[in-house]
Amino acid sequence: MPAVRLALAQINPTVGDLTGNSELIVAACAKAQAESCQIIVFPELALTGYPIEDLALSRDFLEQAETTLSLLAKQLLQAGLGNLRVIIGHPGLAQSPTSWAIGQNKASVIFDGQIQQSYAKHHLPNYSVFDEYRVFVAGNDFVGFELAGLKFSIVICEDIWQSGGPVSKISQNDVDVTLVLNGSPFEMQKTDTRLALVQGLAASQNTAVCYLNLVGGQDDLVFDGNSFVVDATGKEVARAKQFESELLIVEIENKTAIRSITQIASPLSQLQQVWNALVLGTRDYVEKNGFGSVILGLSGGIDSAVCASIAVDALGPDRVFGVAMPSKYSSLHSLADAKELSENTGLNYRIESIEKYFTEFEKTLALEGLAAENLQARIRAVILMALSNKEGHLLLTTGNKTELAVGYSTIYGDSAGGFAPIKDVEKTLVWALAAYRNQLAVSLGQKPPIPESSITKPPSAELRPNQKDQDSLPDYEILDRILSGLIENRSSKAELLSAGFDGAMLDTVIDLVRKAEWKRRQGAIGPRITKLAFGRERRYPITNSPS
Repeated sequence: MPAVRLALAQINPTVGDLTGNSELIVAACAKAQAESCQIIVFPELALTGYPIEDLALSRDFLEQAETTLSLLAKQLLQAGLGNLRVIIGHPGLAQSPTSWAIGQNKASVIFDGQIQQSYAKHHLPNYSVFDEYRVFVAGNDFVGFELAGLKFSIVICEDIWQSGGPVSKISQNDVDVTLVLNGSPFEMQKTDTRLALVQGLAASQNTAVCYLNLVGGQDDLVFDGNSFVVDATGKEVARAKQFESELLIVEIENKTAIRSITQIASPLSQLQQVWNALVLGTRDYVEKNGFGSVILGLSGGIDSAVCASIAVDALGPDRVFGVAMPSKYSSLHSLADAKELSENTGLNYRIESIEKYFTEFEKTLALEGLAAENLQARIRAVILMALSNKEGHLLLTTGNKTELAVGYSTIYGDSAGGFAPIKDVEKTLVWALAAYRNQLAVSLGQKPPIPESSITKPPSAELRPNQKDQDSLPDYEILDRILSGLIENRSSKAELLSAGFDGAMLDTVIDLVRKAEWKRRQGAIGPRITKLAFGRERRYPITNSPS
């Protein structure tokens, strides 16, 4: 029996760009045919991009997607690609619309210019892709096709972890290969979870599994690709790169005889994964929203240094503009560190002192204490937003997850901006990423981008004489452990007390987190890298008065 050559097209679509996404699909099909593939598979909602959120409630959009699918079938035939079986994820109108959902998540098989069959997974409500409580309406229980004596089945994303439904029919139909179309965003340590889930499916249903995932940034989500294939014994036989578009090609003789034609990607360390996710998320947000450049404040501190380095890696130094905005409280080493960062990375750099503006406001409004401190941050935001408007830059805000958690930022000040590269990165991880990026530069024979002083000096907002972050907050090592318990692990106060944390400190941190929600609701989005990120998964009531 001849082997079947199959391509997994790990592509980076843009939500709503039906024309551009179709071009990506046709180009990938041409490459697959040039590699003698008979089948090519595309990810979940590849035609429209993912997630489509409230576009799932637009009849016009869903009809346009269906029209585009029909046009795509004709395009493939006209391009001489009609003999390739193309399996593609897309949305479509539901056959039985409900009051809350009119669309379905589908996968269709295109061959010889025709849409041969479609599998409808469930209705497409406008839920967040990570909301825990979802309502699904079952579509077709099973869809598949046969080629060269091999049986292939098609399922979509969550099908593989829901009981019953199409997965339960795989072994009944003696399927050789299961094709799983996914839109699975990156999370730290998620790779092992995916692999274990797919290996369990392979073993329970006696099928080889091709797990295909999207790649690219979409608003606050980052899809890491990382597609892979396991045989029916659960052995991993092929894996695509993370964070890169790629065509992963395998040759299948039977469910236990599969070999990779393309190079098997090497695993990345956790810090490599996080850095690449932040870079890709930033790049795609800028590119897909049509910005030519970004601007950010450079304080000389670790957060702005890491954000600037991410931006330079994402866009190149010519498209990154840094502004130092010293006040009378700014130390000389802060300006020196900002300048060194600009020289190390090659980004555009300027100095705009806030002193004259601050003096006038302070005198006119008779401000002192916290009001005067916050004024400095707000003056800096005005300068950055003015330059953003004047020169067409996207303003990056540089706050980290720890600061967002406890409200250690100035609303309409340092929290102002259109995108927050390290929004989901806790402070201790920011330091680890800085060290990683510098070590990477050394290994490549390059100059480390982040000044050593920015990494080693005590963090300070420099809004008053001799100010240090730890004047107002617990040590970051301890604070991040508490916040990890509260946010990531959903630990109770009793559980944290039993873990050895001080009760008074816990009360302070819990209260800070509760009271800072109103700030977080107004903050910029940024790449999500954890299972529970503020703004998408973690939401506290703003009006919240504990007994």
